[in-house]
Amino acid sequence: MKKAKSYIFSILLAVTVGGLSALSIANTMNIFDTITPPPLSPPGWLFPVVWAVLFILMGISAAIVFTSNSTKKDDALFIYAVSLVLNFSWSIFFFNMQSFIVSFIILVALWLSIIATIIYYYKIHKLAAWLQIPYLLWVTFAGYLNLAIALLN
Repeated sequence: MKKAKSYIFSILLAVTVGGLSALSIANTMNIFDTITPPPLSPPGWLFPVVWAVLFILMGISAAIVFTSNSTKKDDALFIYAVSLVLNFSWSIFFFNMQSFIVSFIILVALWLSIIATIIYYYKIHKLAAWLQIPYLLWVTFAGYLNLAIALLN
């Protein structure tokens, strides 16, 4: 039962960060009506679907690490927490402030923190690390979109 609670808490924490991020930018989505989108921009409906799946995977990964007996789990979870803060910060700078260069710099830091998370998770539990790969790939694609928007606008 304790393990199940850890999974529920970890998933809810990640989804809550995603939900708060979405709420903080809810009134700024019209930004896409005023900017030149880069090639390969996905349709708007895809973003919340992908992010929902990613936040669930992030929560599951964190729970796997949290419930492990590894002495390295505190460091791994700290880096994961940093990535959550960077993820939230990116939304504020990109959407609310429309500071595309600063948001790109934040995204690079996020990308590096995800790689660090994967490395730490891999030493603790391989599945936890593998579950972060879709997040890394999506943030890589988001980096392309962010930089292209910065250059085109």
